[in-house]
Amino acid sequence: MPKILKKERLSENVMRFRIDAPRIAKKRMAGQFIILRPSTDGERIPLTIANAHADEGWIEIIFQTVGKGTMVLSTLNEGDEIIDLAGPLGKPTHIEKFGHCLCVGGGVGIAPLYPIVKTLRDAGNAVTVVLGARTKSMLILEDTMKEIADVIITTDDGTYGTHGKVTDAIETLFTKGVTFDAAFVIGPAMMMKFTTQKTIEKNIPTVASLNPIMID
Repeated sequence: MPKILKKERLSENVMRFRIDAPRIAKKRMAGQFIILRPSTDGERIPLTIANAHADEGWIEIIFQTVGKGTMVLSTLNEGDEIIDLAGPLGKPTHIEKFGHCLCVGGGVGIAPLYPIVKTLRDAGNAVTVVLGARTKSMLILEDTMKEIADVIITTDDGTYGTHGKVTDAIETLFTKGVTFDAAFVIGPAMMMKFTTQKTIEKNIPTVASLNPIMID
């Protein structure tokens, strides 16, 4: 059974697990996900593959403890085994050399945005990333994103970065005359709604991530 290699708390209720899964690590592509079951009587939980290393044989998942299933998952520790792990699943995000890409992530949606940003960069794109969180303590993956892209930070309460919403930062970029050839948006539904309204107004081809509740 797949073993948890590393456990890390990214914020108060957001965890990152590194899991030994060599076959998934070799085949996964940006935008794909896994389904796992943390215990024999646990529910099946779909989670985007946030990162992977094909040569070392691991994948990473990032999740927020919002219900019974993720709460049970969060109690597992390094060295513990996952009962069931299936993947990679789903259709990969379409990536090509677009030119200049805008990637917008909000809250825990920043996690599935990372592999898209990395793959866009590897395909030869220039990437500007706008990350939003309610407050500084809830911001995740800032340093990881800064290693591969230009990053703008916004917080709702102004405790870090620019005070405001991601849409405010995007509007500032447009006002400065910055143009984009494609946009990718992942986060809370309302954030994606208002962000995509702005990108569509500028005729920027936009992909938003809609993740309804998945069941067996």
